[in-house]
Amino acid sequence: MSYADGFVAAVPTENKESYLEHAKVAAEVFKEQGALKVVETWGDEVPSGEVTSFPMAVKCAENETVVFSWVVWPSKKIRDTGWQALMDDPRMHSDQNPMPFDGKRLIYGGFNIILDE
Repeated sequence: MSYADGFVAAVPTENKESYLEHAKVAAEVFKEQGALKVVETWGDEVPSGEVTSFPMAVKCAENETVVFSWVVWPSKKIRDTGWQALMDDPRMHSDQNPMPFDGKRLIYGGFNIILDE
């Protein structure tokens, strides 16, 4: 069964292009390690909630945009092996490919895909 990693972040709106460049490098590395698909989305209609929401979850400021991303893998086993290689790849290190956002507010999780139509 396929596996997915999901990410939500607050990116300074002025950093959109640098974020996209960062994401392109990361996507290349993910795919080299077996990922089937890498999707990056830039918030357009992302309302704030009263109890919870994407903006609240990442403490999104007025000058930031919520980014929602996911990576699809053929299996959790391939993801686990690929993930370790990602962490070892110099292109993923902050000195070569710095994150253009506050990584402390990044939300991340791994998910078993239960429906894919």
